[in-house]
Amino acid sequence: MLTIIFSFRKWNLLSGGDKGFNGIDNYTNAFKDEIFWKSLKVTVITTIGTTFACIVFGLLLALVLNQAFPGRGLARTLAITPFFVMPVAVTLFWRSAMFDPSFGLFGWISRSLHLPSVAWLSDHPLLAVCVLLTWRFVPFAMLILLAGLQGLPGDQVEAAKIDGAGPLRTFRYITVPHLRPFIELSALLLAMNLIQTFGEIALLTAGGPAYATTNITYYIFVKGFNSFDLGQASAFGVIALLLTIALIMPALRLLSGIFQTEGRR
Repeated sequence: MLTIIFSFRKWNLLSGGDKGFNGIDNYTNAFKDEIFWKSLKVTVITTIGTTFACIVFGLLLALVLNQAFPGRGLARTLAITPFFVMPVAVTLFWRSAMFDPSFGLFGWISRSLHLPSVAWLSDHPLLAVCVLLTWRFVPFAMLILLAGLQGLPGDQVEAAKIDGAGPLRTFRYITVPHLRPFIELSALLLAMNLIQTFGEIALLTAGGPAYATTNITYYIFVKGFNSFDLGQASAFGVIALLLTIALIMPALRLLSGIFQTEGRR
């Protein structure tokens, strides 16, 4: 509630503090701010790109871990480990051990293949952020999709095999339709988490270079704690909240529909 109130006030700590109500000026200034639109673009790219990558790799991982093989329990435990590691530790590890062109793993692979080293954080910063977020959230998608695979009706799969359907046709016409609500649910939940990404961007790129990796959440931080423009930062926060709500409502309806479907079975 305070954020909404502050969003209608002219409150900059560098220019005399709270100067009272200023209507919707903070919101109109937001839509005139080129960096704000750039941060929205970055938010959309990272959210959609990372969500898609997490669904693809999560589904592949779920298909593998759904098979019976020795050590499957240990493999499942190791597969979900990245999601439970502290984001700060993960980001610092990737910044130095993976992305560093001199000491990182990617740089070592490039040198081994006699390819030019790539400075990921300066040449491809947005891709680097998406790679890190994908690594972190693939286990989350995998858990949901693995739960869906375990509920796959075995009689339908057996009937498809008897009818001569191969693995690809079985996957396309039986597995994918069955997993559709789980895919949609995981995509919505992933998007809700990814739209709020802050720590990874702050520690990996600090929003740079030239705001190339500044999403809406990090831009709120910049406005509030670097520029000390609390009124404008609050307006950005309200806009970000509305975007999150727009994702939450479909997720809740989808989740309710899944529970109702399972209850009728």
